[in-house]
Formats: sequence, structure tokens, C-alpha cells
Amino acid sequence: MTGVAQAEGVRERAAWLDGVNPVAKVAVALVLAVPLLITLDAVSASTALLLELLCVPLTGLPYAVVARRLLPVIVFAPIAAVSMLLYARPGGTVYGTFLFATVSENSIALSVAVLLRVVALALPIILLFARTDPTELADALAQVAKLPSRFVLGVLAGARTVGLFVDDWRTMTLARRARGLGDRGALRRFFSMAFVLLVFAVRRGTTLATAMEARGFGSGIDRTWSRPSTLSSRDAVAVGGAALLVAAALGAAVATGAFRVVGT
Repeated sequence: MTGVAQAEGVRERAAWLDGVNPVAKVAVALVLAVPLLITLDAVSASTALLLELLCVPLTGLPYAVVARRLLPVIVFAPIAAVSMLLYARPGGTVYGTFLFATVSENSIALSVAVLLRVVALALPIILLFARTDPTELADALAQVAKLPSRFVLGVLAGARTVGLFVDDWRTMTLARRARGLGDRGALRRFFSMAFVLLVFAVRRGTTLATAMEARGFGSGIDRTWSRPSTLSSRDAVAVGGAALLVAAALGAAVATGAFRVVGT
């Protein structure tokens, strides 16, 4: 992940968020996500999204990088919005019906809320963990969150191999093009390459597990950590800021009368 960040030029200078402990970042993500998951209105979602965008300078990420990483979410979010538009409980003015689908004033409002909420939930993950080093995250999970070392080291090993999958995919694409196989049948090419990548992943995982076991990573002995991971006042500020952001978003929804809990 760090290598990808450096390739995109997002580690050119230190940012305020870089000094926040990774466990505190996980706490911030939970504080931002839970209230948005139990409510469903466009006002709170749009307010949270706006406030999150205003916090981008604290992360050290250029807005162009944020937009590029958020693009897949923006592309696929309308799928959830369309399903809500067609199959949500009708309410208010009904604009049209077809079989089991009904487009009404209530379903339109819910579909807009779902669309904004998906983006508002995905954006903090991008902002919080784009520049987080997997090793620092593992240190924090083991020392601060007190998670089992076997689980932490397994997650770290998996995170470190994500970049290898990207390189494998790029290499296979170039190899197929060199053989004249990369310009036709995009769907068939995707599934065949995905199967090859799955085989690579199984073989690499088996080798990695054997190597880690040989080095004692699977033993029950308490491990030591070369780099200490502790909490600081900055972590409290980050979590408190997330709580204020959520409070502002929900407060705006209540003030405008748009506040709505999921299921109501």
C-alpha cells in the first residue's frame, strides 16, 4: 500500500493524520460509519460527505488522488440506489409502476439518500488508510488493540501480497498482448486471467504459510515488537473530531426534519 501511495505521489510531505495511531483510525472509521448505517436520509449523508471532503487536507492526499480512488465507488453506488428506487416501500406521490417495481416520492428520496450514504461511508476509508503502512497497522493492532499475534501477522502478510497481485495482473496483461491475445474478448480474458491469478494466490499463500511456520510465526510464545505503538493526545482529537462530524451531520438532519432511522 505504501508503494502505491508513493507511486501516486501522496507521500511528498507529512500530514496531520500521519501522526494518528492506526487503531485510532479504525476507531474513527467506526465512529463515522455506525451512525450513518442506522439512519437513512439525504441531509445527514450529504452533510457528512461535505465535512469529510473539507478534512482531505489533513490527510495529505491531493483531491485528484481522492477522486481517482473514489471513482469505482461512484460508478457502482447507483446500483444500490436503483434497487431502492424501484423496490422501496411506496410513499407520497406515485410516478409509475411496473410489475413489482414502484417509483414514488418516498423511493426517490430513499434512493438519493442511499447513493450519498454509500459515498459518505467509503470516503473515510480512503482518507484514513491510504497512507497507513501495513506494518504500523500490525504493530498497533498487536500492542494497542491486544489482538492475537498470529492473526495480526497473518493480516500483515496478506496485506503485503496485495501489491504482488497487481504486478501479476499487469505482467499477464503485457504477456497476452505480446502474444496477440489481449485485444479481443475482454470478458473471456478477464475470467481466464482471474483464474490464473487465483492459482498464483493459492500457491503463494501455501509457500508463505510454510515459510512463516518455519520461522516460528505460528508458535504460541508471546512475541516482542521492534517498534512500539502507543496512543497520544492526537488520537483523542481525531476520534473526538469524528464524533463532532457525525453529530453535525445528524444535527443537520434533525434540524431540517429529514432525520430518518432505517426501517421507518
